[in-house]
Amino acid sequence: MKIGFVPIDNRPVCYCLPAQIAAIDSSIEFFMPKRAWLGGLTKYAAVEEIFTWLENLPELDAIILSLDTLAYGGLIPSRRCPDSFEQIKKRIERLKNIILKKHARIYAFSSIMRISNNNINEEEKEYWTHWGKKIFNYSYCMHKFGTVCKKEIPDEVLEDYMQTRKRNFEINKIYLEWQKQGIFDTLVFSKDDCAEYGFNVQEAKELERLGGFVKTGADEIPLSLLARAVEGGVKVAPVFLEPDQSHLISNYEDVSIEQCVKGQTELAGCGLTGAEDADILLYVNNFRNRQGEIVMGVDTEMFSGMWQRPEKPYMIADVRFANGADNNFVNELFKNNLDENFFGYSAWNTSANTLGSLICAAKIKFLAKKYNDAAFKKLQTIRFLDDWAYQANVRQLRPEFSAVKNLMRDFEKIVFEKIGTDAVTCYKFPWNRLFEVEVELN
Repeated sequence: MKIGFVPIDNRPVCYCLPAQIAAIDSSIEFFMPKRAWLGGLTKYAAVEEIFTWLENLPELDAIILSLDTLAYGGLIPSRRCPDSFEQIKKRIERLKNIILKKHARIYAFSSIMRISNNNINEEEKEYWTHWGKKIFNYSYCMHKFGTVCKKEIPDEVLEDYMQTRKRNFEINKIYLEWQKQGIFDTLVFSKDDCAEYGFNVQEAKELERLGGFVKTGADEIPLSLLARAVEGGVKVAPVFLEPDQSHLISNYEDVSIEQCVKGQTELAGCGLTGAEDADILLYVNNFRNRQGEIVMGVDTEMFSGMWQRPEKPYMIADVRFANGADNNFVNELFKNNLDENFFGYSAWNTSANTLGSLICAAKIKFLAKKYNDAAFKKLQTIRFLDDWAYQANVRQLRPEFSAVKNLMRDFEKIVFEKIGTDAVTCYKFPWNRLFEVEVELN
């Protein structure tokens, strides 16, 4: 199978992870543009180069498109890009002409512009430093009450913000028209960092009213679409380790963990079933009362049960904490060896991120025509080193970048032993912040 893939930006989870997952099946020919062409935290994608790359691709079975990359230069640039509606429209019309000539199945997603509830402008326009929380409150109140008690935002700031929102929303409506024309096999509108009310929630409901499919999440959606593009039936049975708490809502999301599991499984093209009929069991280490988040100092009750290795294929979504693993659970898991029935582990960032990436890798492994065990072990080694060793432990020390390698050594020994791998490691921070680490194995 030949698959083209345009990532949302150059982060390790957006650029490296898809290729690591695709490599599990050596029969998949996987095409991605050069990483240097993709956008970053402050860098816009080289859209012209990516368009030329798309035009020159060989005949493919499927193409996964992060539309924000091609319209605005990336996910974060979609909130900052100064280009007008007409400029963006002209750009995406070129994209339409390219994909019409490809005769491939097109799986695409576009974001609904988020509204973060803070004054941090790291991923927003400069004025977010002073007006971020007030813009969030304005959005919340205008949706919930239809008015605000007192508008505290300068006119020029609010006008710029609303124009950017309107531009992106109108572009999304164009994509929806393309969907109705049959251009996309699947089109997803993503919403992340959701609150109960806000302009983004209103836009999502309007897109749904017009016939669009809206999904909570963001960075994992290209991976869910990759899984969807890989044809074949896989039946999945969710097993919640806290079964009476599956109705609770995860951090940064607006649906229950049970609904999140259902949505991610179905988007990946998998069917839900009971444990007896399942091809793969999906164990969910879900939370009690509320989801924790170690780096933010949000505590929760850790896993306190016993882990017994299943006798049929299984994968593990560790979502008791956002942004990192549950140490108690991993310690319990590592009391056993990971046998041939182990189909993957993830504790990446949000619950949706974890589930989307996990299910994608498990589906590709299950259906692999040329299974590559070394690639699967490499993927799992990276996930445990990132999600468990780094995010749940080393990152909490707020180390200097140069100190991370030494701090990871003891964890590396454990992971290498449990996975059955050995490598020389390197840790990089491509966005110059501790939030995301790039784990290289050589």
